[in-house]
Amino acid sequence: MRHFTHFDPKRVPSPSYVVDLRALDKNCQLLADVQARTGAKILLALKGYATFATFDVIRPHLAGITSSGLHEALLGLEHFGGEIHAYSPAFKQDEVEHLARFAHSLSFNSLAQWRLMRPIVEAAKNPPSCGLRVNPEYAEVEVELYNPCAKGSRLGITADKLEGEDLSGIEGLHFHTMCEQNADVLARTLPHFEEKFGHLIPQMKWVNFGGGHHITRADYDVALLVDLVSKFSDKYGVQVYLEPGEAIALGTGVLVASVID
Repeated sequence: MRHFTHFDPKRVPSPSYVVDLRALDKNCQLLADVQARTGAKILLALKGYATFATFDVIRPHLAGITSSGLHEALLGLEHFGGEIHAYSPAFKQDEVEHLARFAHSLSFNSLAQWRLMRPIVEAAKNPPSCGLRVNPEYAEVEVELYNPCAKGSRLGITADKLEGEDLSGIEGLHFHTMCEQNADVLARTLPHFEEKFGHLIPQMKWVNFGGGHHITRADYDVALLVDLVSKFSDKYGVQVYLEPGEAIALGTGVLVASVID
């Protein structure tokens, strides 16, 4: 943690999270550059980083936030602004009623959820754009327990479940298969996503590449990411979203703690 070489931990209460705002801004400038070079929109994934005291540093650089439920979305609405996106493995109806009042997009994990929530969404004054989380059946996750594409996984819809289905009202596809990984993993994942769902992409307005992109890591291949996103956007004419969480604040803070016994 080179930014904390001269930091005196006695200056703060214990325990405390201490964030170097200059380092955080540097990370965000890198992410803003990726947006400018690709046309993609990068969202702060609140499940990965939600220190709202630092949002003033992040806000000018990113398009908005992505949440895993109503309360994270409300945090984004009240303290961050910009676009508000939400995905959950399962929403309650009253949550969707509330989210539909202000969310920019909602991604549903199953066709059953979409069918149940569609009337609620469409009844909203300004309905959010709706999408489906899909499962490309490919991920490079070492621990099978954490693999969203593991056999029997219910995280996302497999291509066979969408065959012959009426997808009117669906404007986006969302896949999330990465975790703290480099752009080479995305390069190997995209062909599987396109093989399974490429026929659906032209009728979509957006595609969300999910999180797990370690963009601000020192050895991350930013040039490859820029190339992949740019070519995908040009090929399909869709808005691409990326939603890193940890990468926003990677290498910017320390936890000060004490041993008391």
